Amino acid sequence: MNERAWQAGAATGIGSMPGTDATEAAAVIFGELPDFPHEPELPSRGVGADLLGRTAGLLVDLAVEVVPSGYRVAARPGHDHRRAVDLRRWDLDVLQEAAGRPPLLKTQVAGPWTLGAGIELPRGHRVMTDRGALREFSESLLEGLRTHVNELAARTGAKIVVQLDEPSLPAVLAGALSTPSGYGNVPAVHAPEARDLLAHVIDGAKSITGQPVIVHCCAKRPPFELLREAGAGAIAFDLTVVDLSSAMLDEIGETWDAGVELFLGLTPATRSEKDLRALARPALDLVDRLGFNRSILAERAVPTPVCGLAEASDEWLRRALSLTRDLGKAFLEPPEGW
Repeated sequence: MNERAWQAGAATGIGSMPGTDATEAAAVIFGELPDFPHEPELPSRGVGADLLGRTAGLLVDLAVEVVPSGYRVAARPGHDHRRAVDLRRWDLDVLQEAAGRPPLLKTQVAGPWTLGAGIELPRGHRVMTDRGALREFSESLLEGLRTHVNELAARTGAKIVVQLDEPSLPAVLAGALSTPSGYGNVPAVHAPEARDLLAHVIDGAKSITGQPVIVHCCAKRPPFELLREAGAGAIAFDLTVVDLSSAMLDEIGETWDAGVELFLGLTPATRSEKDLRALARPALDLVDRLGFNRSILAERAVPTPVCGLAEASDEWLRRALSLTRDLGKAFLEPPEGW
């Protein structure tokens, strides 16, 4: 059983926000999600503001640059790398101004497999194809994460929770990532190897923060068993798209039984006319199908938007986060008739 860092009835976001105004994004997050705010990500700002670029800006003694195919390891920090570093420094200043003294703050970085799949070595192959380089990137990530977490804590006074984003992990396991030529695929990584590296980074992040680590994967079939065995304290996924086959239901049930929390993606990323009960329905149905008491939603679940909110309108952004917060309260104290 993991010791819970967040309060029962808490709600949070996944990470990405619309637009390019970091001040506005932070104000919305801390206004709508005061019990469990997160560090805003603004991918619309371009290079260095997306998940890979932001994470690369944390790396110690490793630099990246942008090439036509994406991010590539660079011999020394150049304009692209400095931009990522500068954006994060600017965001820290904005965050400190907006935060006040929150009890808890979540920061998001790419997990080791997504980082290794999304950045190329100088010769063009993915970092993940060179296990030595992949390990070096993972150690550099942990070193940079330690500095970042310490600065966040010093600036806000909050306990810091780390979320590792692993959108590429299912493709890594399936051997579905293309080679540089585009005519073949990178060989699949066996589950034990994927689990061991992820466990190393989870253990490192947990030792830095003293808090459970969240792993986020919005695939139709997140590898729940692997993430659980790797030591994830919570698994975040999009409940509205996940494949709820009998095998997947078994994995989810075993995950909850093991004390791992589930961050349930429920609130749409773009405007919806659904009321609160309709938004909660997938979570209620999941609990009922698994045979758990619905109180488990308060005890071991946190509602979130389905994934990032980068495409949301300004109006829907506030409404989506407000609805997510209301879902958390409803998990704790279900309205009459639920």
